[in-house]
Amino acid sequence: MSAASPQTGGPAASLAAVVGPTHVSTDAETLTRYARDRLPFGIFRARSGGLPGTMPAAVAKPASEEEIVRLVESSARDGFRIIPFGLGSGVLGGTIPLGGEVMLDVTRLDKLLAIDETNGLATVQAGMNGGEFERALNAAGWTCGHLPQSINISTVGGWAACRGGGQASSRYGKIEDIVVGLRAVLPDGRILDVRPVARRAVGPSLIDLLVGSEGTLGIITELTLRIFRTPAIEKGVVLAFPSQDAALNAARRIMQAELRPQVVRIYDEIESRERTKDIEAFRTKPILAIMVFCGTARTAAAEEEESLAICREEGADIADDGPLTHWREVRYESYSGKWQAAGYFMDTIEVCAPWSSLATLYDTCRNAALSICPEMHFGAHWSHVYPEGACQYMTIRLPPMPDEQGLALHARLWDAIESATLDCGGTVAHHHGAGVFRNPWLKRELGTGLDVLQAIKDALDPDNRLNPGKLGLRPAAGAVEVRHG
Repeated sequence: MSAASPQTGGPAASLAAVVGPTHVSTDAETLTRYARDRLPFGIFRARSGGLPGTMPAAVAKPASEEEIVRLVESSARDGFRIIPFGLGSGVLGGTIPLGGEVMLDVTRLDKLLAIDETNGLATVQAGMNGGEFERALNAAGWTCGHLPQSINISTVGGWAACRGGGQASSRYGKIEDIVVGLRAVLPDGRILDVRPVARRAVGPSLIDLLVGSEGTLGIITELTLRIFRTPAIEKGVVLAFPSQDAALNAARRIMQAELRPQVVRIYDEIESRERTKDIEAFRTKPILAIMVFCGTARTAAAEEEESLAICREEGADIADDGPLTHWREVRYESYSGKWQAAGYFMDTIEVCAPWSSLATLYDTCRNAALSICPEMHFGAHWSHVYPEGACQYMTIRLPPMPDEQGLALHARLWDAIESATLDCGGTVAHHHGAGVFRNPWLKRELGTGLDVLQAIKDALDPDNRLNPGKLGLRPAAGAVEVRHG
């Protein structure tokens, strides 16, 4: 697929009239940078000099909600489409332009507006860097509880737009459990203002209409989030389990016992082996688990005691804390880039399934992957656990090969894993969102629900001006298709 050229003339004058000419970019270097996010398929295409979609028409950087309203109104008047853009950390192509859209970069809306210590809330603009948000809260004795690996390269608004999950989600919840209020600009320029209250019963949740909508139904400008006191203590433990089933059983029993560790991470034998070399405990018990307990000294100790009793019943031994120390050092770093730069077709796929089908799901995905390419790397870990099930996070890595071959195998791997997840009663996405790359499986998962989402989209955005073609929704006329193979 060749990259489309930016529109001649285009909407730049309309954009500049709103945000000022210094905050509008149409140069090739900038447009190329905004033409993709961190979608691995897009990275593979870039290695060969291509793009996953098209070039954007322009990039505009508004400084306020009022300017976003005016840009949306200009979009309707002047006939261009808009894609909201934060820091581009998404890995599913949710911000890829498919038809020369204007990229609306919200990172100038970057303020922590208020910390409400009485009600345990923080109000923040959508473009604030996640790491800066967390550090500002920490300075006041609080944490946002949402700690994704991408925390330093993502925005708070992006967390909500993609329905993200952080590394402490088993204790604090995913972002949809943390957002209690928001403001967003709708496709017709009106402001949706959902006031932050503890609970409500005034119809379906309008927050949930926007959280996870990936910029298709509105542009989130401000969020009010539940925040949590910085724990007085955090105590971690490394465990060696005799089997994968034993480790997963322990996690299930811990969560169903209403214990809430801050962190639960279980690695399959492949990923465990990489992290436990030369640690004696893992010679006979090869499965690595990391757990972290937090709170006051008494509550953390109580949760640790009860959780470790369950782990011992499942055959676990406490091991050297080296893997925990290493994880803490690199928890916000990604390994994908170095492999992708070396020509590998490396990707991650995170799904979620019930406890009752996790073992089958793992075996099915692993066997399918190795049957597609026996020399590939397939590893998995479980790092978001809940009373009902867990997220299975898989790393797939094909060796360097010609694009025609590598992209075809990459597409087969995605289809095998997503299809297996649906066969096992799971969801094809746990926290990375859907973007454009998961479009092929959304109709099967959502069924009539996708028709409902399309009807909402048509009602709010009849001209399909906000981020068309994402979340399995109808693309704009003339849009290119992001092909998996």
